[in-house]
Amino acid sequence: MMANLLARLGLAFIGLVILAPASQAIEIQRVVSPGGIEAWLVEDYAVPIVAVNFAFSGGTSQDPADRPGLANMLSGLLDEGAGDLDSKAFQAKLNDLSIGLSFDAGRDDFFGTLKTLEENKDEAFSMLALSLQKPRFDAEPIERIRAQIQVSINESKKDPESVASATIRATAYPGHPYAQPPEGTVESIAAISADDLKNYRERIFARDHLNVAVVGAIDAKSVGAMLDKVFGPLPAKGKLTDIPDTIPKGGTAEVDMPNPQTVITFGGPGPRRDAPDFMAAFVANHILGGGTFSSRLYEEVRERRGLAYSVGTMMLPFRHSAAISGNTATRADRVDETVGLIKSEMARMAKDGPTEEELAKAKSFLVGSYALRFDSSSKIARQLLAIQLDNLGIDYINKRNDMVDAVTLDEVKQASQKYFTDGTSLIVRVGPHDKS
Repeated sequence: MMANLLARLGLAFIGLVILAPASQAIEIQRVVSPGGIEAWLVEDYAVPIVAVNFAFSGGTSQDPADRPGLANMLSGLLDEGAGDLDSKAFQAKLNDLSIGLSFDAGRDDFFGTLKTLEENKDEAFSMLALSLQKPRFDAEPIERIRAQIQVSINESKKDPESVASATIRATAYPGHPYAQPPEGTVESIAAISADDLKNYRERIFARDHLNVAVVGAIDAKSVGAMLDKVFGPLPAKGKLTDIPDTIPKGGTAEVDMPNPQTVITFGGPGPRRDAPDFMAAFVANHILGGGTFSSRLYEEVRERRGLAYSVGTMMLPFRHSAAISGNTATRADRVDETVGLIKSEMARMAKDGPTEEELAKAKSFLVGSYALRFDSSSKIARQLLAIQLDNLGIDYINKRNDMVDAVTLDEVKQASQKYFTDGTSLIVRVGPHDKS
C-alpha cells in the first residue's frame, strides 16, 4: 500500500531500513523526487524540526592551484545575500524565521546544512534554493569575508597545531591537491574574485555528485518537492577536475616555534574506506590510540610516564588517499623520549597485535557507543550523509555492529602489521628548537 501511495505521488520508494539505536526504531526511506533526485529520509515527529544535510563532490581539492582557499571562501559567502536579498536582508530573514543555514568545504566534498522549524520549512527551503542557485557575491560581503579569512590565516601561523597540520600535509602530499592549505594563503585569498566564486559554484554544484539526507517532521512527498525546488535547477553534471590517487609519503620535519610545548604529529599510510581490512584496522586503531582513555598510547605516554596530557590516533580515509595519523604535545626536552615511545608501541602492535582481552573490550565499546551517533535529528542526518558518501549502502547501520563483532584476532593482527609497521614513517615536530 505504501509503495502504491508513493507511486501516485510521483515518488519511488526503493528501500526501508530499521535500526533501534536507543529506545525506538529508525526507518530510513530512499526517496526519489519527480525530477529524479534521490535522498534518504527519516521521518521523526517527536519534535517539530527538519534537518537537511547534503554534499556535492568537490571540496578544497577542487581549488585551482593558484587559488587555494576558494572553496572555503565560497562556503562563507553563500548565506551573505541571494536573489533579491542583500546580505543584511538575507541574514535578517534567517534570524526572524529561526533558520539555521551553513556551508563548509571539506577536503573531498562541499557540505551544506539546513535546520528549521517544521512550520517554516517552505520558506527555509526557498532560502536554501536561493543560496545555491542565485548567490549575489556583492562587493561588501566579499571584502568582509576576505578580511576575516586573512585574519584567520595569520592567526593560524601562530598556532603550533595548525602549523603542524600544514607541515604534515605538505610533507605527505607534495605536489598533490591535498597539500594545499584549505583556507588558502593571504595572497591567494587576496586574488579571489567574484568570477572565481561563480566559476567554482557552476562547476561543483551539480546533481550528478549530490547526496542528501533529511531527518525530522516531514514526509516523503514534501521531501520530493523540496529536492526538485532546491536542487532541480542545478546543472545535471558537474565539471570536476580529476584528482590522482596517492599514498602519503614518509619523512620528517621540524618547525622552530617558541611554544611552551612541542607539538608532535605522526602518521603513515592507512586503509581506504572500501578496503576489505578496513574494519579490522578500525578496531586495531581503537586499541592503539583511538580509544582515548583506554588506548595503549594513552596508557604508556600519559598514565605511566606523564609525558603528555593527551595522545591519540585517527584513521583518515580520503577519497583519493588514506592515512593513519596521530598527535600529542610534550615538553621540548622530552620530545625524543615521547617519539621513541610512540614508535615502540606502534612496533609492538605491528609485531604482536592486541590481546584477546583488548579485542573484546574494543568491540564492546565500539558496538555499545554506536547508538550515540543517532540520538538527535542533526546527528542522524550527519550519519546518513556520511554513509552515502562512503558508499556503504542504506542497510549499513543494521550491519555495522555485526561487522565489528565479526572481526577476529588474526584479522586485527594482520591489519596491525600492515598499517602500523610504517605508522610513524612521517613525523613533524613544532616547538622550541633548543631542547636543553
